[in-house]
Amino acid sequence: MSVIMTELHSRRILLGITGGIAAYKAAELVRLLVKAGFEVQCVMTEAAQHFIGAATLQALSGQPVLMQLWDEASGDGMDHIRLSREADAILIAPASANFIAKLAHGLADDLLSTLCLASACPLAVAPAMNKQMWDKPATQRNLEQIRQDGIPLFGPANGEQACGELGMGRMLEPETLLIELEALFQPKLLAGKQVMITAGPTYEPIDPVRGITNLSSGKMGYALARAAWEAGAAVTLVSGPTALATPPNVRMIPVTTAQEMHDAVMREIKKTDIFIAVAAVADYRVAHIAQQKLKKTQTAPTLTLEPNPDILAEVAALPKAPFCAGFAAETEKLSEHAQAKRARKSIPLIIANRAQEALGQDESTLILIDSSGSHALPRQAKLLSARQVIKHIASLL
Repeated sequence: MSVIMTELHSRRILLGITGGIAAYKAAELVRLLVKAGFEVQCVMTEAAQHFIGAATLQALSGQPVLMQLWDEASGDGMDHIRLSREADAILIAPASANFIAKLAHGLADDLLSTLCLASACPLAVAPAMNKQMWDKPATQRNLEQIRQDGIPLFGPANGEQACGELGMGRMLEPETLLIELEALFQPKLLAGKQVMITAGPTYEPIDPVRGITNLSSGKMGYALARAAWEAGAAVTLVSGPTALATPPNVRMIPVTTAQEMHDAVMREIKKTDIFIAVAAVADYRVAHIAQQKLKKTQTAPTLTLEPNPDILAEVAALPKAPFCAGFAAETEKLSEHAQAKRARKSIPLIIANRAQEALGQDESTLILIDSSGSHALPRQAKLLSARQVIKHIASLL
């Protein structure tokens, strides 16, 4: 059995903060970046200093905040070169309409715009502005120009703005920006691919208030959806009931029962390149669902069950089936049962885990079983495992 190593790295992020009320969110963003293991260097424009204090950002980042192009303390006047070479990525958040215009036209009249022009590392911007400013033709022209220049846009969102209006221009929340930034470092192994993932439990009603379900939290499926998007795929997530937020940039199809999940998958499967069945789908459903709540009696009711469709087996048997991967959550004889399931379903990859160690947990221990044998992943956060699974799938393709 081979062991797939996890990713271990430290990244240096240069966070540029421009003038706008959304600058207050930069403090939380710095906190989240540092917590996630990033080294953060903040650079502020003169306008940004009117919205947030440098002392706050310095305390959170542990680094002095840089603001001046002509800083005599730096000695050689080369901060714009040094900073851009030391950074693994530059994120401008918030990026005002004015600063986006500078990027579009190659202007360099302060420290932040100069180091962006001098940078050799990836650069991304998180726009933040009033909806009228966002909608202006000049702003849209500038946005299109920086897109053509290879600068990704993180957002903005549509929502309530500081001015009291509603519309496009609201900066993404710090948690979402962290996800977008982490994705920047992931190799685009599935670029151009359509991926469908099932996740979570299904719920089979007994009556209007009771049902049959399981302990699946959906965390592994949602992590795989995020990892597949990070790898450049267009992702559709078909999910049973969970308490999880949909990963950014992932198309969500919510379902409840196994039959609903089956129908949603089969509607979409023709345009799918990769199908990953992670959901804990109920094997059986109640044959006759009571229309009214069953009242408690001295005699326990008898439920007649009938089989649910086998979604993974049906997809794998299609004439032009996508690449199929399934999960096997077992309580005993893990490899033996998983290998038998892979053969029974006729799929190229099965991912095995122990149900008692994985359901509802933030970490998992996986074994990837394919035609070449078994490949073990160490116990780790489910997102790290998901990224390794996606890399393995890409290698099998």
